[in-house]
Amino acid sequence: MKPIYEQITSRMESSLTVLQLNLDCFDTVYHFHPEIELTYIKSSYGKRYLGGKVTDYEPGDLVLVGPDVPHCWHSYDAPLPTMAQAIVIQFRTDFAGDGFLQLPESSKIGQLFEKARAGLLISGNLKTIISAKMELMVSSDGFARLLVLMEILHLIANSDEIQPIDSESGLFISSSAETVRFQKVFAFLIENYHQEISLKTISGIANLTPTAFCRYFKNVTRKTLVEVITEFRLSKAMQLLRNTDKPVNEVCFLSGFGNISYFNKTFKSANGNSPMEYRKLFQISR
Repeated sequence: MKPIYEQITSRMESSLTVLQLNLDCFDTVYHFHPEIELTYIKSSYGKRYLGGKVTDYEPGDLVLVGPDVPHCWHSYDAPLPTMAQAIVIQFRTDFAGDGFLQLPESSKIGQLFEKARAGLLISGNLKTIISAKMELMVSSDGFARLLVLMEILHLIANSDEIQPIDSESGLFISSSAETVRFQKVFAFLIENYHQEISLKTISGIANLTPTAFCRYFKNVTRKTLVEVITEFRLSKAMQLLRNTDKPVNEVCFLSGFGNISYFNKTFKSANGNSPMEYRKLFQISR
């Protein structure tokens, strides 16, 4: 995976960055930055990785990501030219000045920034309104762009059409060396969760002993390595069951489960339905 956009515009040039992406696919590394990020997916289907959560995304996905929260969007296989389109707005918490969040009128925006450490999924009518304003920001500049961002933040901060994506992601606040370590570990998991991953290999990537790695990983994610890998595999299996006609046995192995009996048991425990029952639910709704 290669970085597509991690370079943030210098604050000497602007207090915020607005990017309009037209790519073959989204394939950035699992990354983080001190800027808050508002991402609107216009075109593309795939996986969204935020904190310790992996979920499907589709056109219309609108997410506010807090500062230093690891994240990335990955398009599904077989990308088509310029089929991955998005608008991304990036800004720091002090984009409007050091004293902005101390103003009584800004208290809810300050609270919003704290909530965004969990990643916020924006839905409903609010999503329609915010996405239209993000389109407006692409075609505007200077102070007009700043005013639109202020309005967007005000609307989100006063809405109930938002929900946290990973309430534990905000717990990851550490040194720069630790954030780099975390990035390397999760980038490796995202690339390899469908294969057998040995504790020796993953602990080596983190430059830790196996015992220290297990303790480190649990402290950061509040989950074991096995639990996180299983979540990734289940998410992939659900996507394949919904969107393909591949046999359940094939879905099992493509998702990284090496045993069909274990796959069926784990899937039903997580979803309340067997893989076949899960597929039928979506076939009925089509």
